[in-house]
Amino acid sequence: MEKNNSKKTVRLVLCALFAALIAVGAFIKIPIPYIPLTLQTLFTMLAGLMLGGRLGAISVCVYVAIGLAGLPVFTQGGGPMYVLKPTFGYLIGFAVGTYVTGVIANKTAAPTFRRLVGANLAGLAIIYLFGMVYYFLISHLYLGTNITIRNLFLYCFLATIPGDVISCLVAAAIGKRLNPITRKYVV
Repeated sequence: MEKNNSKKTVRLVLCALFAALIAVGAFIKIPIPYIPLTLQTLFTMLAGLMLGGRLGAISVCVYVAIGLAGLPVFTQGGGPMYVLKPTFGYLIGFAVGTYVTGVIANKTAAPTFRRLVGANLAGLAIIYLFGMVYYFLISHLYLGTNITIRNLFLYCFLATIPGDVISCLVAAAIGKRLNPITRKYVV
């Protein structure tokens, strides 16, 4: 019984740690037009790789809930009105992408570097899908700005994808080293 409780405690601490890392990652950013490049992507991928799909997604949801509750942990503040910001779709994408990354990466007991990179790229595709669709819809339906598909693709994909692909590789390298350590607590 005590071993099970300590495992639950470690899971709780790891989820809280990743929620905090994602929050810190929001403030480490490279400013580019429209969507700032942050380390959030790196930390959400690591959450999926190291905690698995369910716990990784929970850590992202905790981060989003804290931000929506009013703590300024998002790149542009926080609060319930943040759902009306065009970039909120990326936060939704973080949760879904982290889940997918974790599920793909942890299908085997000892995932290869290649599997981890593939899992990260799949999660990244989901982040971009949610983020870009939400950005387009909020821009048109709420803000009344007419961002073209071309500009959406240019600023919300092409400008940020190189840094995020590097994040995929870095997260896979870190995950490959740390996954064996966390796996005994989260599986």
